[in-house]
Amino acid sequence: MRPFIKPGLWLGIWIFGWLLCIVLSLITPPDIEIDINNGDKIGHFLSYGILTAWAIMIFREKRSWWLSAMSLVFLGTAMEFAQGYFTTTRMMDWHDAVANMLGVGLGLCTILLPMQGWLQRLDRKLFT
Repeated sequence: MRPFIKPGLWLGIWIFGWLLCIVLSLITPPDIEIDINNGDKIGHFLSYGILTAWAIMIFREKRSWWLSAMSLVFLGTAMEFAQGYFTTTRMMDWHDAVANMLGVGLGLCTILLPMQGWLQRLDRKLFT
């Protein structure tokens, strides 16, 4: 991991994001009053993008970045299969899996941006 004052906090938030992704993928979808055509794809895209960007901001090594990204692609695909085979209120949709993968791709763009150190700066600002 990158050097943080509170490394457990930032790693814990990332793990919580994974758990939230899993739970929200398997529970009955909440009834949201906003009617956007394929709006759930935006949620998939942003969720997996944020989780990938977060991994880049907490892990220092490129190997960890790529393992995180591949794990998130696997998670997104596995959640679609789980929805199709293990739930009665959700359905498997390959478009969702594609949105997840595109989100991972977006998150990987963090590698190219100076925001890699954003969490470290926030950590120092909050805890020193």
